[in-house]
Amino acid sequence: MSKLLGVPLKKPSEVDIVKPLTNLIQSTYSGPGSDKVNYSEAVTEFSKQRNTAIWKFFDKYEASLETVYAYYDQICALEAKIPVNELQVPFKWKDAFDKGSIFGGKISLTLTSLLYEKVCVLFNIAALQSSIAASQALDNDDGLKLALKLFQQSAGIYQFLKGAVPAAIPSEPTPDLSQDTLAVLSSLMLAQAQEVFVNKAIKDEMKDQIIAKLCCQCEEFYADVLRLMQKESLRNLWDKEWVPLIAGKQAGFHAMTNLYQSLVCRSAKRIGEEIARLRNAVDLFNSAQSRSGNPHFLDEYANRAKRNLAESTKDNEFIYNEMIPDVKTLASPGKAQLAKMLPVASPMSPKFKDIFVELVPVELHRALHASEARKNEIVNAEIMKLREATTLLNGVLSSLNLPAAVETADSGSGLPPSLLEKSSDLQAKGGIVSLNTYLRELPELLTRNREILDATENMLDEERDSDNQLRAQFKERWSRISSEKLTEMFRTNAKKYREVINNAVEADKIVRQKFEKNSKGIQLLSLPADQLNNSIPSSGGSVDQNCSSVQKLKALMEAVETIKAERDAIESELKSATVNMKDQFLQALAQDGAIDEPALSVSCIGQVLGPLQSQVQESIQRQTTLVSDIQEAHSAFTAENGNTGNSRDALFSELALAYDSFNDLLSNLKEGTKFYNDLTQLLVVFQNKISDFCFARKTEKEELLKDLTTESSRQAPPPTPQMPSHYASTNTTDSAGGSAPSLGASTGSIPYPQQTQGMPMPYGGTAGVPYPAYVPPPMPQGFNPYATLPYPTNAYQYSGFPQGPQPGHYGTYPGSYANQQGGYPNQKPPGW
Repeated sequence: MSKLLGVPLKKPSEVDIVKPLTNLIQSTYSGPGSDKVNYSEAVTEFSKQRNTAIWKFFDKYEASLETVYAYYDQICALEAKIPVNELQVPFKWKDAFDKGSIFGGKISLTLTSLLYEKVCVLFNIAALQSSIAASQALDNDDGLKLALKLFQQSAGIYQFLKGAVPAAIPSEPTPDLSQDTLAVLSSLMLAQAQEVFVNKAIKDEMKDQIIAKLCCQCEEFYADVLRLMQKESLRNLWDKEWVPLIAGKQAGFHAMTNLYQSLVCRSAKRIGEEIARLRNAVDLFNSAQSRSGNPHFLDEYANRAKRNLAESTKDNEFIYNEMIPDVKTLASPGKAQLAKMLPVASPMSPKFKDIFVELVPVELHRALHASEARKNEIVNAEIMKLREATTLLNGVLSSLNLPAAVETADSGSGLPPSLLEKSSDLQAKGGIVSLNTYLRELPELLTRNREILDATENMLDEERDSDNQLRAQFKERWSRISSEKLTEMFRTNAKKYREVINNAVEADKIVRQKFEKNSKGIQLLSLPADQLNNSIPSSGGSVDQNCSSVQKLKALMEAVETIKAERDAIESELKSATVNMKDQFLQALAQDGAIDEPALSVSCIGQVLGPLQSQVQESIQRQTTLVSDIQEAHSAFTAENGNTGNSRDALFSELALAYDSFNDLLSNLKEGTKFYNDLTQLLVVFQNKISDFCFARKTEKEELLKDLTTESSRQAPPPTPQMPSHYASTNTTDSAGGSAPSLGASTGSIPYPQQTQGMPMPYGGTAGVPYPAYVPPPMPQGFNPYATLPYPTNAYQYSGFPQGPQPGHYGTYPGSYANQQGGYPNQKPPGW
């Protein structure tokens, strides 16, 4: 049979896939509901798998297929588990048919998308299949079967790519991935598969009628291939021998159709039709040899047709004397299509093992993430209710100077035991010194965050200015997407971070105001017991410990301690409550192909948190009765013991309030410090993301400038001047050809820059955008003691922090703000 063609391979470039993939997995799968699994080994294995696979394409042996199949299967498995358009790996593949030029270089395209990598790998799989199939020995059954399978699989892959390429490549693809090229390759593989079937039918000595039908279908396939290959846009794409060979095969299989149909006529004694078909076959064989440029093309069959024609003509002249009909009037023998495009198998490798098996689908993770955020909103709201109620209760007790008013003074210090206990606890926590330390650190942390954000915005400004300058210089030739379109989300998120920082500043002012208001009492409680006693005025009278009102107030104070202990336990249970909806979500995903996260979350969260919510409500209701009883008992106490509101009692009340304020402030400042440190990490991630983007744009800019320079240098040079007549040497003319790479098809090489911080990179993007849009990571989790603080009236609430608490409380410092019931005044203190 004639020569079979193998498709050339796209040449890949090595890339660093470990760092960006690790960052993407960490950023995508961090936060609530995430399994704390280290995927570094899996990522390293995936990188090794790619490095092995992309060069196995060039080992054109059947054993290489298993390696490249496994890599493709791994891409498909990973595709369902990560946002593929957000993988910041500059996958660069060169055009398979471009031969380059005397200036060097080939048309290439670089995209930071795993879908693009998948498409290119799949193209090369089909190309490798075609090359292996074309190299098989077709004189044995094993070679025939393998060639048939691979050609049909290759045809199916190229057909599949016609639909996959537009979704994976938003810009203009390289010529080998254009729709017209893929249509040619798919048809060519199908035609060659049909040709192998013809070869097998002849080898197996099948009936002549069947072989004729197979050849007729093969001729039609090659006619379609030839028609598609001769499109104006594709004529310069093919190797110089391809079009002549296909044209020769089209004529050759037409000739073979008539040859084998003539054998059918000979068996039926239709000598006239046999001679007409043989004459036409001989002419077509001559045409096939002429078209292909090979005088021995299908020589065996051409010689057989000539011999049969001579024998039949002689027999007709001496025996039959039948009329020779016009071959155009003869009926077609019919067609028999055995070659079919096989669908792309999933998985391709029967031995495939997912190295990211522990990585759940990203849809499932996002559903778990959203449900965890929903649970945290409920938890924070319930804790908020408890703390607001406790703050109100403490305010009532402080105003009534309880429990100090009904306690017997300590014999050693002359102070109420409750006050000594408060002083001892405050000193154990660091006293006023610890508050001053935190207050000094906050401005430094704030300044650090502002500087990171300023530097990040400066990078965006510099990249934009550079792009605008080159766009103005090259006009329409500067074909890449403008910076304004790509950085819109970056700018939006930078603005949101700026507003978050501004809101944090307002929260710091409230903390500072609260500190200044209570600093005197906190400072007194930080003193040793003897100095504290000396600082307090002497008692103006004594309290009868046996009177009924005193006894009732003491009992009520015990009830207060009980309700506070219960609330501590409820708060602890709320914080530690876990709602694992992974099984329910997986079941829903398997049944419906989608997850109704809100409905499932409400049901599951209600089962876990419902009882705790009831306890919160019951505790608040009990407090209403308790406060009423305390006020009534205190009135009776005042009536029995006279006016106790002297300066000593007033100071005790102030110190009790200072102690409560100290605990709030200490928690506030710890959370504020943690917030600023966490925000620094998020801003560093954001800065690294912007740095990657700017570095990628810089690389793309340099590549595009190089392409523009190369394009200019590839312009045809002016004619060589004629040599003077006294030169005896023959004049020669040099010319430089070659076409410039398609500027619109390239997005530039985007290497991944080195980073000193090993922070996760929070990505988020939209399919079809060369550079994925940045979505900030969720803010740090956990209930924030700042929740009891009032919020600025011009507060900003950012919905981009899905794990933050719902409006109505100060969730994560200072992730969200809203007006509060109770708490501290809303006035803004002066800056500090």
